Amino acid sequence: MSDDLALRAERLDAADELAKVRDRFVLDDAVYLDGNSLGALPAAVGPRLQDVIAREWGSLRIRSWDESGWWTAPERIGDRIAPLVGAAPGQVVAGDSTSVNVFKAVVAAIRMAGPGRAEVLVDAATFPTDGYIAESAARMTGCRIRAVAAADMAAQIDANTAVALVNHVDYRTGRLHDLPGITAAAHAAGALVVWDLCHSAGALPVGLDEHGVDLAVGCTYKYLNGGPGSPAYLYVRRDLQPRFDSPLPGWNSHRDPFAMEAAYRAAEGSPRGRVGTPDILSLLALDAALDVWDGVAIEAVRAKSLALTDFFLECVAAYVPAGLIESVTPVAHEQRGSQVALRCAGADEVMRALIAGGVVGDHRPPDILRFGFTPLYTSYADVLRAARTLGSVLGSVAEGIT
Repeated sequence: MSDDLALRAERLDAADELAKVRDRFVLDDAVYLDGNSLGALPAAVGPRLQDVIAREWGSLRIRSWDESGWWTAPERIGDRIAPLVGAAPGQVVAGDSTSVNVFKAVVAAIRMAGPGRAEVLVDAATFPTDGYIAESAARMTGCRIRAVAAADMAAQIDANTAVALVNHVDYRTGRLHDLPGITAAAHAAGALVVWDLCHSAGALPVGLDEHGVDLAVGCTYKYLNGGPGSPAYLYVRRDLQPRFDSPLPGWNSHRDPFAMEAAYRAAEGSPRGRVGTPDILSLLALDAALDVWDGVAIEAVRAKSLALTDFFLECVAAYVPAGLIESVTPVAHEQRGSQVALRCAGADEVMRALIAGGVVGDHRPPDILRFGFTPLYTSYADVLRAARTLGSVLGSVAEGIT
């Protein structure tokens, strides 16, 4: 079995159309399976930032707002993210954090929903920040908040619902939720949905325009490889933009920022989602990071993601002693993101041992090992090595128990 899996990994890597993209990243000998927390460094980022610092900031200084395109960077970079989430140009703006963009989107959605809709639904298993922000937004707008399992969300949306905030992929389990179905159910009830794409953008097709999504937010430091704390993004569907009433009307989202008017007049289009002066260094690092997507189809990424996670689960079954782990990630492709979450005793210690053995994933309390598969730089040989190392670590644990 071991030889068969090794031969299969070799053949799969030889046939992989994305294998050449791996050279666009700075990698080492470790098997890096934590791209669902922080993507690897794209090789283009360092030289680009050196130029930004030395020439654009160092020599041009203030002139770079115009001559280097700093002022329009949030929209320009938003338009580069747009095809990765299935959006036409002019609907995505890059900037701020995911938390700030969740706040903008939820409050704006409540305002667009209108009177008589006083309930905000939130994914019960959401990443904590989303829940904190949604609760605050509900309190500020006089709404009630109710936690609902994502699987039940479509059935729970009704005439009282202003907005539902849902994670496209569950950050613990890797379960992919039904974006088309939940969105359609919300629209049928006259409500809106805000989708959190942090664990899906850059890993699988999202189809924001295709499915008529109202608003979406996401980070760029996971599968988009933008760097630690890189700017997030906000999507507002084109026909909703004139009604998007941001709760953070900063000078950068004013129709004429340099008029310095006392009264606020919102900009047209995606700039309406801006707030204050953009974080140029982080934005331009992200801009360079997005170069890795040149010539890459998100459909090819999704196909490889599913193949990698299938192969990992098969290898884990072959190398890990029976009864020591349980996968909590769905087997069905239509319910799986690009990570595999395994439940085991002593997960924290197991992950530390894996990292010491050159396999980097992460741990979520109390008992989850998370492995994120980034198809742009993860190979099938990586997958095989990770499963073998996991088997060795857990085998040692089992021997210690006996």
